[in-house]
Amino acid sequence: MIETAGLALATFFATIGPLDIAAMFAALTANQTAQQKRSIAIRGSLIGMVILVTFAVIGEFLLAGLGISLAALRAAGGILLLLIGIEMVFARSSGGTSTTDEEEQEAISRTDISVFPLATPLIAGPGSMGAAILLMANQEGDVTGQAIIIASLLAVLLLTFVSLLLAGKIQNLLGVTGMHVITRVMGVLLSALAVQFIFDGIKQSGLVGP
Repeated sequence: MIETAGLALATFFATIGPLDIAAMFAALTANQTAQQKRSIAIRGSLIGMVILVTFAVIGEFLLAGLGISLAALRAAGGILLLLIGIEMVFARSSGGTSTTDEEEQEAISRTDISVFPLATPLIAGPGSMGAAILLMANQEGDVTGQAIIIASLLAVLLLTFVSLLLAGKIQNLLGVTGMHVITRVMGVLLSALAVQFIFDGIKQSGLVGP
């Protein structure tokens, strides 16, 4: 149980990236009042939570309906997470866990960013949605394990919400260098987890011997 919780917490922290979201939130709401920022943070966090929990609960059934095996899901999910991990290590972004340049420019012109880009793709992006489905699939048939995954997801989402409320203070405290250091460390851990997912998927597929 502790191992499952630790794996889920590390994966969700890396793919959601509360500190990165807080930095982006601070920049996009620089001209907003404290009340407006709080309202946007609440709406964005709730919408992101609904999206991620929905994907976590029904994602595996959706993929099964499309004829996608668990082995393929593990391998594909591992590849996606590996790419995100590599981006984090080199402090780059292609939209897997953040907004693209085009999305950021569109967001700047918006007064309410709670749905886009806060809820999605910042909180509920391709990486976090893929991680939710993959982690739940790994606990197939284990209700306790799946409950731990959901609880871990909610814990990271709560941390993300708190980070949004304290966005300005966090940015001033850590600075760009501090946030990049944390991102790189989480990127290394995520890359290792992703490779393990790929190995598990290949092994389960029967393409190689036991």
